Amino acid sequence: MKLLINLIRNLLGGLIAAIDFVTRGSKLKRSAQAQQQVELELQKLSLYQFFACPFCIKTRRAMHKMNLPIVKRNASQGSPFREELLREGGKVQTPCLRIENEDGTQWLYESSEIIAYLQKRFA
Repeated sequence: MKLLINLIRNLLGGLIAAIDFVTRGSKLKRSAQAQQQVELELQKLSLYQFFACPFCIKTRRAMHKMNLPIVKRNASQGSPFREELLREGGKVQTPCLRIENEDGTQWLYESSEIIAYLQKRFA
């Protein structure tokens, strides 16, 4: 039964990801210098995610629209990033944005909160 549920979840997630890819809009346009500055700031961010997770897809879609090429880390079963997320973030929940700053590392969960943070900081 668990295998069947996982199969259905992966099929639906893959379908949602394919639809997202086909229907994505255009990226935010910035000058080359402004985009370079944004990408420099993005080096302090990484997104822990599952490929077929609808909330991760929502977050990646927003990142695409804002032209934010944030490093994505797959947190699937058996991945070292999954262990890192659990060890340092405290739980395996995706999407999760890792924010490194002078005060330490912040782990931001929930797609809506991640998107709001990115919009406030980069839009």
